[in-house]
Amino acid sequence: MNLKILLPFKIFAEKTGVVRIVAETHAGSFGLLPHRLDCVAALAPGILVFETEAEGEVCLAVDEGVLVKSGADVLISVRNAIGGTDLGKLRAAVEQEFLNLDEQEKSVRSVLAKLESGFIHRFASFHHE
Repeated sequence: MNLKILLPFKIFAEKTGVVRIVAETHAGSFGLLPHRLDCVAALAPGILVFETEAEGEVCLAVDEGVLVKSGADVLISVRNAIGGTDLGKLRAAVEQEFLNLDEQEKSVRSVLAKLESGFIHRFASFHHE
């Protein structure tokens, strides 16, 4: 398989000869082999594992994103990715970097929702005057 991992601002990795891929979704982990049917999956923050004949098994920490398999091509688009060999450090990076960022985003979205609802209420009361 041909694997391409995309970030919003660059291509993180581009590999050929990939023999298997293991990714995490909110429903759990799943694996891809070369002759699997085409599919699309929403990825959760976690560890992405792929294996090539040349490099062996490679582990990456990835933020949430999308995986698309079409024929022999697998395209993974994520918001952020961190490479490394130590699995424990990668798991810690997922917990510190990606999951904390999600909490900040939830807080910002909550504040924006309050601002929007306040604006709508004021606009509606202004319209009735």
